[in-house]
Formats: sequence, C-alpha cells, structure tokens
Amino acid sequence: MTTHPLVLDIDGHVATLTINRPDSRNALGEAEDGPAFAEAAEQINANIDVRAVILTGAGKAFSAGGNIKAMNEKAGSFSGPGVDIARGYYTGIHRIVKSLWSLEVPMIAAVNGPAIGLGNDVACLADTRIASDKAIFGATFLKIGLVPGDGGSWLLPRVIGSARAAELFFTGDVIDAETACDWGLVSRVVPHDDLLTQARALADKMAGQPPHVLRMTKRLMRQGMTTTFDQIMDMSANMQALAHHTDDHAEAVSAFIEKRSPTYKGR
Repeated sequence: MTTHPLVLDIDGHVATLTINRPDSRNALGEAEDGPAFAEAAEQINANIDVRAVILTGAGKAFSAGGNIKAMNEKAGSFSGPGVDIARGYYTGIHRIVKSLWSLEVPMIAAVNGPAIGLGNDVACLADTRIASDKAIFGATFLKIGLVPGDGGSWLLPRVIGSARAAELFFTGDVIDAETACDWGLVSRVVPHDDLLTQARALADKMAGQPPHVLRMTKRLMRQGMTTTFDQIMDMSANMQALAHHTDDHAEAVSAFIEKRSPTYKGR
C-alpha cells in the first residue's frame, strides 16, 4: 500500500499539512507529489472556514529536499533526456511550490528538523516559520552539482536578503536554528517538543481574524513583492471598499465599541 505523500488534517479553522515520507526524511519529487499538493491547496482555498495552515514534516525531518538516490539512479522525475527532466520539474516539483504559494490563507512552517535544498525552499514559501531547536537549514544545491531548480533563487533572497542568500547558495553551508533566527529565516526557535503547540497557538491567533480580509491582506502582501507602490495603493483602496461592506467588519466595529470578543462568520 502506497503511503500518501501529504496528509491534510482540518481541525476547526486550522489546516495542518504534513509531508509524509519519514523513511526518506520527507524527500520530495515523486510523480504523485505535485497532484497531492495541488489537491490539498485547492481544498484549503475553497473552504472559507480554513483560516490558517501549519506545514510540517513527519518523523525527524521537515524535508531533506529532492530524492538524491533517485538522482543517482536516474529514476523517476530525474530520468530521460534533459527535456523530460525539465517537464518533470514543471509537473512535479514546480507544482508543489506553486500549490503552496497559491494558498490564500496564512501558512506557518513548523520546521521540526532538517530543511535542506528543496525542503528549505518549501519552508520559505510559508508566511512565517517557527523552528524546533533541532532544525537545520541549507541551500545545498551546488554541493550536488545542481542549481536551485525550484524557485529558491527568487524565494530565499526575499526572506533573508541577497547577501546571506548568496552565502548559503555559494558555500552550501548548513546553519542551525539559532543562526536561522538571527538571519530572519525563522521568527522564533522553540524547544522541539513544544513546536507544534506553539505553531498551533500562532495559527489560532491568525485564524481569529475575519476570514475574507485575512485572505485579502495576504494577497496584498504577496502582490507587494512584485508590483509597484501605486498599483498596491489602487488594490488596497479597492479591497478596503469591499471590506467595509462585509458583515464581519460591522461585527468587528461593534465588538470593539462594546468591549467584547467578536464572532466572525465569513460574510
């Protein structure tokens, strides 16, 4: 029986995505991975009751990245001529990355162990990252004679800045959780056994916000990475106009005036 590569669990307003190949340190890149991530992202985006996502790994690793054994054997997505390998990236690894990037709700990466290569870049797709004190991080593509083929050259500099991203890419060094926190790769480091508890507490706080404006705010932040200031100002005005006409906005204002906790219904 084949183990599903990604487990989706929805509890209240929080979805947890668990990369589920602990025996291979959650290596990614098999043919079924792209569709699995795409299906999970579609389910989350279609469910207005889901307001935050936690992404983590099963077992002792977050994700060790691509399957080096398959690379060595020229198997699976790494088989055939170059044009076939490129197509495999488009339909496999790139589909993983684009599916996580497409999530409309905030995503927290709960990095429970090694996040290496593709695994590091998958963590960078999250809006924020919390690391176990056992986590390590590396952009080690050059060490195996490859480029960052999964979008990491775009992602990592935006998370930690171009100078530090260049240091990780060009040396292949692996850094510990405390260094990752100092560099801004993660927002906090917590005891390993407390990781998911703290990630859930943060997710619950995010999920306590009005769901539509929560999604709109994430969209504005993502658009702000690639568009102009004037375009963002236009988008902000249009989204704010929509927000003013939501029931949740009226509820938030009433709750503030009445000094009570609001109840949001996603309307």
